[in-house]
Amino acid sequence: MTKMRLVVAGAPGRMGRALIRVVAEAKGVSLVGALARAGSPELGRDAGDLAGLGALGVAVTDDPLQAVVHTDGILDFTSPKGTLELAALAAQARVVHVIGTTGFSADDLQRLSAAARHAVIVRSGNMSLGVNVMAALVEQAARALGPDFDVEIVEMHHRRKVDAPSGTALLLGEAAARGLHVDLSEKAVRARDGHTGPRPEGAIGFATLRGGTVVGEHSVIFAGAGERLGLSHVAEDRAIFARGALKAALWGRDRKAGLYSMRDVLGLGG
Repeated sequence: MTKMRLVVAGAPGRMGRALIRVVAEAKGVSLVGALARAGSPELGRDAGDLAGLGALGVAVTDDPLQAVVHTDGILDFTSPKGTLELAALAAQARVVHVIGTTGFSADDLQRLSAAARHAVIVRSGNMSLGVNVMAALVEQAARALGPDFDVEIVEMHHRRKVDAPSGTALLLGEAAARGLHVDLSEKAVRARDGHTGPRPEGAIGFATLRGGTVVGEHSVIFAGAGERLGLSHVAEDRAIFARGALKAALWGRDRKAGLYSMRDVLGLGG
């Protein structure tokens, strides 16, 4: 099988550079494009130099159409607006679109679902293999423990993260909600301040911490009468997300058009 040709969106960012390094070092794939926003000071720069690898012969561009024409897949950790624009192009070109972007609105998600009728989209709030296994365990624990155990999700990220709760925290919340057979949008408690009264029955609580250079830390606590169960994941390097995204792209290469998640990629079901 020929190498899978990949484009990295958001190339100048921290995740973009991590993706470039992982793709450049992996077997069975080749980097054919690197995208940046219009006006980026990195436009025209070699993607390899950008990622600290030395020249790869791939210049950073702000022309997504030109990049998509010559690719088999897009690795995209950018912004909701940028991702939606790429999703439309990926759907037209019938290429795999791996999305690690977070912060989508309900309308955004509907637009991604529409794009997935024409192309393979793999979207996850976290591309880490460990986090997605953790989510499967959270769902199992919630199902087994039931409503007698209160669920609290605690997450911490670096000071520059712009959305809260994180996409990963929401992914874990959705897993707990599935296990409890409830709708997260109806049970989520995202803030507590002042005289809040007793904890609502069946609530799934979120606590958001921001500071320093933390890549990502997540804990799910099941608090019952006289006992607590905790499941935790610590991300130490952004390369774990890049490796997961690459695995997702390769998995999606020969799939039918549709909207998939890392649960599908890992064969975790549900």
